[in-house]
Amino acid sequence: MEYNSVGWFEIPVVDMERAKVFYETVFDITISVHDLGGLIMGWFPSAEGKKGASGSLVQHQMYIPSATHGPLLYFTCVDLAIELSRVVAAKGEILKEKTEIGGGHGFMALVKDTEGNRIALHSLR
Repeated sequence: MEYNSVGWFEIPVVDMERAKVFYETVFDITISVHDLGGLIMGWFPSAEGKKGASGSLVQHQMYIPSATHGPLLYFTCVDLAIELSRVVAAKGEILKEKTEIGGGHGFMALVKDTEGNRIALHSLR
C-alpha cells in the first residue's frame, strides 16, 4: 500500500468558536476557520510529508455531534498525559483516563469535546 487508508476526517460541531478553543487548547495548535457557502470549516494544521491524516471541524445542519455514534478518531500524541491534562480546563470531559493498551501498543484515553463528540488520544508512552 502506498498511503495510509485515512486521508481526511471531519468532526461535527454546533458552536465553531467553542470547538475551536477546545481543540486549540488541548492540542496547542491553531485552527483556521473558513466559511464555504454556509459550511463552516475549522481546518486543523497539516504537517506536509508527515504520517497521519489532517481534518476539520465542521459546522452545518447535516453534521451532528455524538458521543456514542459514528467513528472514533484517535489523535496521536507524544505523551497523551500532556493533552489529557488540558481537557477539563478547555471545558471538555475525560471519559477514560490514560490506560495501557498492552502488547507494546502504547496508551489511550477517551475524551468528550465541548460539542459532545467522543475522541481518543493515543501515545506510545
